[in-house]
Amino acid sequence: MTVRVAVRATLLDWAGKRSGISPPNLDTRFPDLDEWKAGTKEPTLKQLEKFAQATHTPIGYLFLSEPPDESLPVPDFRTIGDAEIGQASPDLLDTVYQCQQRQEWYRDYARVHREEPVPFVGTFTVGMDVVGAAAQMSAVLSFAPVERGTSWSEAFRRLLEEADRHGVLVMVSGIVGSNTHRKLDPREFRGFALADELAPVIFVNGSDTKAAQIFTLAHELVHIWLGESGVDDAEMSSSPSNTTERWCNEVAAEFLLPAAALRGVELNRDNLTDDLERLARQFKVSTLVVLRRLFDTGYLTLSQYRDEYADELERILAILEERPGGGGNFYNTQPVRVSKRFARALIESTLEGQTLHRDAFQMLGFKKVSTFNELAIRLGVG
Repeated sequence: MTVRVAVRATLLDWAGKRSGISPPNLDTRFPDLDEWKAGTKEPTLKQLEKFAQATHTPIGYLFLSEPPDESLPVPDFRTIGDAEIGQASPDLLDTVYQCQQRQEWYRDYARVHREEPVPFVGTFTVGMDVVGAAAQMSAVLSFAPVERGTSWSEAFRRLLEEADRHGVLVMVSGIVGSNTHRKLDPREFRGFALADELAPVIFVNGSDTKAAQIFTLAHELVHIWLGESGVDDAEMSSSPSNTTERWCNEVAAEFLLPAAALRGVELNRDNLTDDLERLARQFKVSTLVVLRRLFDTGYLTLSQYRDEYADELERILAILEERPGGGGNFYNTQPVRVSKRFARALIESTLEGQTLHRDAFQMLGFKKVSTFNELAIRLGVG
């Protein structure tokens, strides 16, 4: 017997809009969608399940009387210019929920193993001296310009490893979980921080450029030092309206490229691109960070900065569009997606019988015992 279910048109419209899938594409995949909305035909339960899966909507939501008020579970600082972005996509929401689940697990693990709280969490206050705050971070994290290696990838890896070594769970991914069909959009968000004394978590959007990921990681580290969670700005705009975001940007920029290092630098003001790329390579930061620091130190007027920033952002987004995808080696990428510190702890707990294999597989993002065993060997656990 075929089971059909009644669904309100407002919920179908909400799920479609929430998914970001264009109406023509959704209509192509579900030819009866207009009839479902009109109430002249009801979807079968199987059809509704496929619709929920396609739109990344929990199927239970489609049985509600009205769309839920779905908001991010942490403060949302994302803006484009001075306007709030508003509704978070299912990709962002699911990513935050996954990271919160891992954080909750690691917090319990840390308590059981009597790990000490991460000492710097919550030691900053918004508005304290920017140079002093950056110096405190530099005293903990070994990331001076001469320690950043020869490429942006190496510099990012070194900063990530420094954060991991000091107790921060850094998760870097360009997709939702292990689903390669759900690519994260850096124009929606670049990262977020989930502050916690025992299990501070940072997520960095791996779809962004490596240079931009370095700034995102530095920015999120400032949030951890503040002890404040948040999903952060989709772009490093000239003047975020939120005081916390503006201050975090300033500290992150000073940490990565101290103003003192720019004193006496010579620029070709008619064509800044070469100078931006030269300084970006030297300090292993993004050209947008260099632009910001040139404005901060008086090399550019506000008008010049805004014009150059808009041009440079457009150039970078074009590069991102052209960049081919590619997941790389699973055993190298997956520990980075979930945090190496987290992966080691979870595998160790599972091998000791304290965590079910089923739960470990779900949090690590795969289903095979052979994959689990190989990852354990690669991470030196067991």
